[in-house]
Amino acid sequence: MSYSVGQVAGFAGITVRTLHHYDEIGLLVPGERSHAGHRRYGDADLDRLQQILFYRELGFSLEEVAVLLDDPDVDPREHLRRQHELLSSRIERLRKMAAAVEHAMEARKMGIDLTPEEKFEVFGDFDPDQYAEETERRWGGTDAYRESQRRTASYTKEDWLRIKEEGERWGRDFAALMESGAGPESEAAMDLAEEHRRQIGRNFYECPYEMHTCLGEMYVADERFTAYYEAIKPGMARYLRDAIFANAVRGV
Repeated sequence: MSYSVGQVAGFAGITVRTLHHYDEIGLLVPGERSHAGHRRYGDADLDRLQQILFYRELGFSLEEVAVLLDDPDVDPREHLRRQHELLSSRIERLRKMAAAVEHAMEARKMGIDLTPEEKFEVFGDFDPDQYAEETERRWGGTDAYRESQRRTASYTKEDWLRIKEEGERWGRDFAALMESGAGPESEAAMDLAEEHRRQIGRNFYECPYEMHTCLGEMYVADERFTAYYEAIKPGMARYLRDAIFANAVRGV
């Protein structure tokens, strides 16, 4: 079975003009022509187009794509292996980006008196000020919000770097605990949940057990918070929620 250029454009979500261009530069030459001379694409052509679009999505130029696909020393399995590596790399970067966003939101980093260079050093590619409006809308009327605003307004770059390192160290410890097989109701899990609560209290606002359990629920219910913890360790958001609940019962 073969397909017209219009059908292939529809399948792939690209324009007919793009297919014509690929043909003109020799990147994707259709395997057949109709009696009237129109392009007809077979299954092998569609497979090649899929490869082209994949590499284009990852930012490769058409010239680079041609080299990759026409390398006589690379077999189809090698293409799949390369694709898997590239996708894994992109996924990891996106996970880290999500983690940076959620870290900024959770910490309520508003009123930060840092230069743009210092913000980049502390928070990476994301400006925490962009979440100020949402944070104020959700928690602006609470004592916790006002206390967090008061404290963070005086924090220096060194303060934020210390808080960042403290949180990253806790995340490594919590991920290691999960890998050990300990359950969220174990003493070790509850101890780390308690450390999580105390970090909030030390750095942002008083966080009694009842408030901490509300945060735990939010980590699971709000996909952005979930993404932050899942980027540290898959399954962490729900595991942390359960450990927070168990620690609250112990604390009460």
